[in-house]
Amino acid sequence: MSQLARAQITSLGTYVPPRILSNRDFEKMVDTTDEWIVTRTGIRERHIVDHGVATSDLAVEASRCALARRNMDASEIEAILVATVTPDMLFPSTACLVQHKLGIKGAWGFDLSAACSAFVYALQTGAQFVATGAHKKVLVIGSDVMSSILDYTDRATSILFGDGAGAVILEPAEDDQGIIDFVHEIDGAGGCSLYMPAGGSLHPATHQTVDNRMHFVHQDGQAVFKYAVRKMGEVCEKLLSRNHVKAGDIDCFIPHQANQRIIRATAERLGVKPDSVIMNIEHYGNTTAGTIPLAMETAREEGKLKKGDLVLLASVGAGFTTGATLLRWTI
Repeated sequence: MSQLARAQITSLGTYVPPRILSNRDFEKMVDTTDEWIVTRTGIRERHIVDHGVATSDLAVEASRCALARRNMDASEIEAILVATVTPDMLFPSTACLVQHKLGIKGAWGFDLSAACSAFVYALQTGAQFVATGAHKKVLVIGSDVMSSILDYTDRATSILFGDGAGAVILEPAEDDQGIIDFVHEIDGAGGCSLYMPAGGSLHPATHQTVDNRMHFVHQDGQAVFKYAVRKMGEVCEKLLSRNHVKAGDIDCFIPHQANQRIIRATAERLGVKPDSVIMNIEHYGNTTAGTIPLAMETAREEGKLKKGDLVLLASVGAGFTTGATLLRWTI
């Protein structure tokens, strides 16, 4: 990563809808039990939107929280990046909808689709705008309403996901603070392991695609699990090695919250301190682009993320997409 400059996170805001869908609720919907879900995933409950609440609505609430914490007026934002796999609609972009709802004038922005890695991808994209001097205040949002694309008759996928959003503000950093480096990688060979078959140009919506339940998440759970366990560790090791950082030096490890077993396996492989690992999947499930900022909030609430801490972010998502980010926390 070029050392032209560095971007830092100067504020964090999160939002989850108030309605909770617990494992006990799922016991009434599909053939499953609370014990079965917890044992395999670590999830006990997840937040779900009410009818008519969209991704942009969650994104706006998280953004307002971040702006308020920074005591910043929305008009100061120069660019808006929305990481999501569940946009309100194919077009206009969710970034346009967020801009309008926040009343921001003169900014530009776009959506970024990288599934569960989308937030770290958007974070780095925004960081490059700051690093080059193109912008001084960038709003990066991870927001998904996964309940909108779930088949609630499918036990294998419906239990995994929840709805939620997080937003950060990026600004120029001083000295050696802020975002240090990143490693990203995509592998399209894994596209058939986690995807939504219809709704795009390949299979536009028809009565047949709806009847065949092609507008829902489809997943090969074993293939995704194996890839995630291997690849999340690999990109983290590469990132740490080239920055001459030892795993034991990491103060806070914030992985994508997809599965408790994946998180634990990655942490053990890396050798990070056990008390540095952040997990909140128990209460939120997998919120896709929202998991990492939501986990940042959890880390702050638990006193595990403090100013000056060396932080490692990591993710694996559909595509396959993989990402890891090393940063110095500055708030």
